[in-house]
Amino acid sequence: MVVGDISTGTEVLVIGAGPGGYVAAIRAAQKGLDTTLVERDAYGGTCLNHGCIPSKAYITATGLAHEVGNAEEMGIHADPAVDVAGMRDWKDGVVDQLTGGVEKLCKANGVNLVEGTARFDSETKVRVAHGGEGQGSETIEFDHCIVATGSRPMEIPGFSFADEPVLSSREALALDSAPDRLVVVGAGYIGMELSTTYAKLGTDVTVVEMLDSALPGYEDDIARTVRKRAESLGVDFHFGEGAAEWREGNDGGIVVATETDSGERSEYAADDVLVAVGREPVSDTLDLDAAGVETDDRGFVETDDQARTNVESIFAVGDVAGEPMLAHVGSKEGIVAAEVIAGEPAALDYQAIPAAVFTDPEIATVGLTESEAAEEGFTPVVGQMPFNASGRALTTGHTEGFVRVVADEETGFVLGGQIVGPEASELVAELALAVEMGATLEDVTSTIHTHPTLAEATMEACENALGQAIHTLNR
Repeated sequence: MVVGDISTGTEVLVIGAGPGGYVAAIRAAQKGLDTTLVERDAYGGTCLNHGCIPSKAYITATGLAHEVGNAEEMGIHADPAVDVAGMRDWKDGVVDQLTGGVEKLCKANGVNLVEGTARFDSETKVRVAHGGEGQGSETIEFDHCIVATGSRPMEIPGFSFADEPVLSSREALALDSAPDRLVVVGAGYIGMELSTTYAKLGTDVTVVEMLDSALPGYEDDIARTVRKRAESLGVDFHFGEGAAEWREGNDGGIVVATETDSGERSEYAADDVLVAVGREPVSDTLDLDAAGVETDDRGFVETDDQARTNVESIFAVGDVAGEPMLAHVGSKEGIVAAEVIAGEPAALDYQAIPAAVFTDPEIATVGLTESEAAEEGFTPVVGQMPFNASGRALTTGHTEGFVRVVADEETGFVLGGQIVGPEASELVAELALAVEMGATLEDVTSTIHTHPTLAEATMEACENALGQAIHTLNR
C-alpha cells in the first residue's frame, strides 16, 4: 500500500541534521518558533557519524596502543594486540550514543523530526521523499528555511568510490581490519590524520600529493613538524605526483599509478587506496533553482554575515555554505540563522575561529599569522615557547612542537596563535578567547597558570613576545 502525499506547514524548516542543522533547529525551537528538521540519513550528519567523532575515536585508540608499545624509555615494556574490529565496535558505540543524544535533544526542545530527502518546489515549499518502498512523500510549506546539507568526499577521475579498493574517509573509518599496504592520495588534514592512524596499526602507508608539501595552508615549520613525525612512524611521502589510475595487481592487491607535471610516472603497490583530496557541497540534491537560490561555480551556496542566501527567507549554514568547513563554524552559523529568523540582531564574526588538525602532533590555529598580520597593516611581535622546555610536556613524553603567539607591537593586542604539539586542540581555546575579547599579551601573562601544565606554554609564549620569558630564551 502506498501512503498518499500529505501537506504540512512550519515556521522554520531545517534541511539536514548535522552540526549546523540540528543546532539551528534546537535554537529556533528555543526561540518559540515551530520548527521542523528533515534528515535523510542519520542524526548528527557526517561529523558525528562518518567524520569528526569516528576519526578522533580511532586516533585516540591507535595513539594509546602505539604509546603503550613504545614506552620503554618510561620503563614500560608491552606489546599490545590491537583488535581493529573491536576498535570499530567501540567507535560505533560512541557514535550511536552521540547520534541518539542529538535525536533526544531535538525532541526535548520540541523540534518536529521528519525522515526523508527534501527538494525545493518553490521558495516557500519543499517536497520530502520518504525512504522505503511505499512510503510516499509530503509537501512542507515554510516561512523560513535553513539549508544544512553538508559536504561529501570528492572523487577524482579514475578513482570511483564505487570500486571496492577505492576508499573515501567514510569507508576508511569503517574497516574491520587494517590493510597491509595503503596508498593515500592527498596530504591535507584528512589524509595526514588517517595516514598516521593506519601507520600506528602497522599498515605500510604511502602518501602521494600533487603539491610540494604536506598540509598546504599551514606555515612551513608547523607542517614540517607533523611530516617529520609521520615519517618516523614509517609513512612514505611522494610530492609533486598526482594519482593517474589504479589497476589490479599480480599479488591480489592493486597498483596505483601517479604522474608528475613533466609526465614521469611511478607505481605503488597497495591493498587499498584512500582518496582524500577535499570535500564538495551536497547541494545538487536540493533543486535549488526551483527556489531561486544561487550557488557559486563549485556548488557552494553563497551567504551573507547572517547566513542568508540571495532569497530572503532561505538561509544556508555549515559546509554547504563553503569555507571555513568546520563543524563548530556550522553550529555557530546555525545559531545565528535561527536568531536572525527570530528577529534578533545576530551576525557572524569570523576573526576568532579556531581550527584543529588531529595529526600527531596536533595542530591548532586561530586568528592571524605573522605574515597575515603584517599584510593587514599591523607591526607584529611574535613570541614562542617550545614544548621541549615544558616540564609537563616532558612528563608526558610528547615534546615536539611549540606555542606561537602573534600580537600587535604598539597595543599588545593578541592577534592570533599557532600551536603544534600535545593537546593543541585544547590549548587553542585560551588564544581564541584572547583574540575574541581583545586581550593583550599582559592580560595573558598576568593570569596565573596552573603548574605543571601544558597551558603554561601559552603564558610563556606571551612573555617571550614581551621579551621577558623565564623558561625559554628571549628573541
